[in-house]
Formats: sequence, structure tokens, C-alpha cells
Amino acid sequence: TVNCLDQHVEKSPNRVALIWERDEPGTAVHVTYRELQDLTCRLANTLKKYGIQKGDRVAIYMSVSPLSVAAMLACARIGAVHTVVFAGFSAESLAGRIMDSGCKAVITYNQGVRGGRTIELKATVDEAVKNCPSIKHVFVAQRTDNKVHMGDRDIPLEEEMSKADSVCPPESMDSEDVLFMLYTSGSTGKPKGIVHTQAGYLLYAALTHKYVFDYQQGDVFGCVADIGWITGHSYVVYGPLCNGATSVLFESTPVYPDPGRYWEVVQRLKINQFYGAPTAIRLLLNYGEEWVKKYDRSSLRVLGSVGEPINKEAWQWFYQVVGEGRCTLVDTWWQTETGGICIAPRPSEEEAEIVPAMAMRPFFGIVPVLMDENGEVIEGNDVSGALCIAQPWPGMARTIHGDHQRFIDAYFKAYPGYYFTGDGAYRSHQGYYQITGRMDDVINISGHRLGTAEIEDAMADHPEVPETAVVGYPHKIKGEGAFAFIVLKEQTACVDHIKEELKAIVASKIAKYAVPDHILVVKRLPKTRSGKIMRRLLRKVVTEQSSNMGDVTTLDDPSVVKEILDAYQKYKEKNSS
Repeated sequence: TVNCLDQHVEKSPNRVALIWERDEPGTAVHVTYRELQDLTCRLANTLKKYGIQKGDRVAIYMSVSPLSVAAMLACARIGAVHTVVFAGFSAESLAGRIMDSGCKAVITYNQGVRGGRTIELKATVDEAVKNCPSIKHVFVAQRTDNKVHMGDRDIPLEEEMSKADSVCPPESMDSEDVLFMLYTSGSTGKPKGIVHTQAGYLLYAALTHKYVFDYQQGDVFGCVADIGWITGHSYVVYGPLCNGATSVLFESTPVYPDPGRYWEVVQRLKINQFYGAPTAIRLLLNYGEEWVKKYDRSSLRVLGSVGEPINKEAWQWFYQVVGEGRCTLVDTWWQTETGGICIAPRPSEEEAEIVPAMAMRPFFGIVPVLMDENGEVIEGNDVSGALCIAQPWPGMARTIHGDHQRFIDAYFKAYPGYYFTGDGAYRSHQGYYQITGRMDDVINISGHRLGTAEIEDAMADHPEVPETAVVGYPHKIKGEGAFAFIVLKEQTACVDHIKEELKAIVASKIAKYAVPDHILVVKRLPKTRSGKIMRRLLRKVVTEQSSNMGDVTTLDDPSVVKEILDAYQKYKEKNSS
């Protein structure tokens, strides 16, 4: 926090640190570096008063706001470890993360506001902490005027902060002490707590923010990600604030109150860099150009894309329509685990070419390699393989909380001596990198990484559903959607009712975005003789490549393929009618 606050308060206390674009259109709130330092120190002293110490974990379940940023920085100031949980996650998801990380406290709002709707944050926290003995206190801030239930461990946050001292000496931290944990999906059902440390992470976030986006002093940096994701940590909070930037906090949605929202904000706040997700671009592209052209976007210099590979159509629209063909567009590849951007078209030589829909160039110190099935490095250009990184970099994750073995197995075992990203990539004739997608059972829905096993585990809780298999399929707006194959018990009657129940289970166990778009009932799933489900075949069915099923000799009973194809055709005909 000294790097993100104190150094700037000394030099330019009245510089704007945050512009909070609240959900209510046109009600932006400006917060200076001095004001943010004041908020942070009061919050830090409040945490200390209630027994939060260096090394303790604190969960933050809040929507994007100056207070949620102050909560992150307050933890950092006293040496506590924050774990931000996206405020769209269910009570069960929140409880799982609290229990895995052993949090002592939760910081939340009475309610959240998004897209004109009220979200019950405190009620969700109440539901979650019922089963979390480690939680001693729940700090509750007010986002709306509505009263919520306050129990014994609940503390009204602003009331306490108003009584707290506005000076809080920063805790002295080692460069390798933990700064935060953030949970991300893996190919097994259980999310993993990715651990980032102090110095390396902050250095990497700040440098990538400065050089990838050509950040200049005085720019207004607009990253519209939520703080619940790594993008919000690195490019809404830590990177920009370390660089003394003015960072926009976007609380709303791209289509509230209409599909011109992003561009109206760009015009009103005079945003210079706009960093967002392809899924939002694909959504807005469907509404047509007039929503963009209605607003003055002349302040924009750099556009950025994050969260999943951007398709060519969305790239062209973003570049030509939003950027008027005059802004640099950086398609950035990185992960929760990498801490910051690893491959992007910039920095580069001035005016160096940018190929549409390619991440292209590794950042300083990043050494990408492509590996073949036999674990050998693939040399030369115009080749594809598993994307690995050959040497350490400052922003890399250090471990998975409480399970270092899983960390080693997930990232360093497949290709010893290399960090395995889990992604496949293509290296072009010119030596540029293009990410081709995940190589494991992980899908990317609207930029959110989700293991298909998580969805399967949730649906398996239904008493009528003994077996499930979930695969990703291409989705016009979300990038990928989830397609579920389920086997029902013999006598099961009301199929549609069960499908609705399954959707509700997934929403309550994970989050609404995880709910499958399609659920298809089949007699049985394609399995190998050892009982492993061959999801590869199911993927071929839903992407309609059934003419090229590949090797099915390992199947226990190859006739299952035709069975599933017939069921899929029937389902498709029923849907189109």
C-alpha cells in the first residue's frame, strides 16, 4: 500500500485515484489518493481493532467500489491476506472458499446493485458463514438504504471507520510474504486458491500496466473487469495505483440502461485506455453500431481484450467501430496464475504490426515454448503445441493454498522444467503466438474459467441423476457454453421438471453463469473399459463433427455413439421446431 498510496499522497495528494462509475447512470464519484489513503487506513485500523493480524485471511464479498478497493488495500497494509470472492458466486461457493482458506472475517455490503437490480450480498454471506466456524466477524458496509439483519458477529463498517484513526503505519513485509489468494477453477471439481506474493506480483502488475497499455501520467485508465477476477486485481487496483494512475471502477453492465453504456462512460469520463472482455464485445456487436457512434470516443488511444481468445469478427468490430481504426488494440493473454499479462502485441518497436486476434509478443522476461506429446520442445515456426513458459517471472503464482503438491502436479509435472499453462498455442510463420484454447476439461464461459467437473459435481447431487458429463461448445456471445449429457434413473418421469431442478442446483452451488444452456438425456455415456467418460466424443457430437469420431476402439461398447447421435438429432429437431 505504500507503493499504491503513500508515495502518491506525498507528491500529489489531490490526484484522482479512482473514478467510481456507479450502477446508476451518470453518478460517478471521484476519489483522490489522499481520500483513498484515509479510507484504507480507517478500514485497516478497524480490522486491527477486531483482532485481524498479519497473516490472517479475510474474505471480501463486495461489488466494485472505492470501499472494496480500500478493503483490499487495508488488508495489504496490515499484512493480512485478502481473498476476494466475486459477488455473483453462490453462498455455497463462498463458504467453500472461506473454509479452504480459513478466513477470520468477511467484508461485505448490505446489498449490491447491478443493472438496476438489487443483489442480496449480506443474506448470501449469512447463509455461507453458518457453516464456517473460522469466521469471527462480518463487516457490513451500506451500498443501499435498505436495512438487513445484523447478528452478533456483524459489525457496521462505516460506523466503526468513522471512529477509527486515519493514520495506520504499514506492516513491514518480506518480498515473498503472501499478498492475496484468488480461487480459480481447475479440471477437478474443487477450485484452487492461487497464492500471489508482495514484491514480484506488484512489480509485474505495474510494469505490464505501463508498457502494454502505453499508460502516460494523466491518463484515465478504464478496465471494466470486476475485482472478483484477477483482471480486477491487476488492472483495476494494483497495477494502476502503483503507477499513480486514475483507475475507473465500473459497477454496472454493458447493456444497462442501454447498449451504449460503455461508450457513454468513455465520453463522459474521457477514458484513454479501455480494457474489456470479448464476450461483452460480441454481445454489443449484436445491437449494431449506432449505440457506439452516438458517443464521442476521441479520448481513446488503446483498446484491450482479456479473458479468452477474441474471434476475428469481434476484433474487427472493436478495432473499426469502437476505435475508429485509429486505436492500438492489444489482445492480451495471461492467467490468474501468471499475475499479469504474458503475451500481447505491445510493448514492441514503435508502429510494429498487429495481427488481428493474436496475442503475438511475449512480455519482458517471458520465454514461451511449444511442446509436443512426447514432452519435446517444438522448434521452428508455423507449428502448434502445448504452451509452456521456460523460466520464472516475477508475477507467477507461488503455490496453491494448503496444497503445494497440487500446484506442482497441475503446472510443473506434465513438462518437467517448464510451467504448463493448460492452453494450446500456434506459432505463426513470423514467430507470433496465437492461443488456440484449453487442452484440459476446462471451459471458458463469458471469460470465466470453469472446470466441467465442477458442473458435473453439482448436478450429481440430484437423486434422479446417477451420471452426468459436461462439455463446452462454441457459443455466439459467451464464447463457450456448457452442454450437459445426463443419464436418468429407470422410472424417472417428468424430464423437463428435472432439467429445471438441475439448472437451479448449478446456480445455487456455483453461480448463474455456470448453468448449462442445453441438457440432453441419454441412456448411457460413452466410456472406456476402465470407466473413464470419453468427453472428446461428446464434444464431437455437439460440434457436429460426428463423421470424424477418431479412435473409438477403447470404448466399452462402440454402439453407444449412434445412440447418443440419435438422441442429439431428436433434441435438435425438437428445439428448432
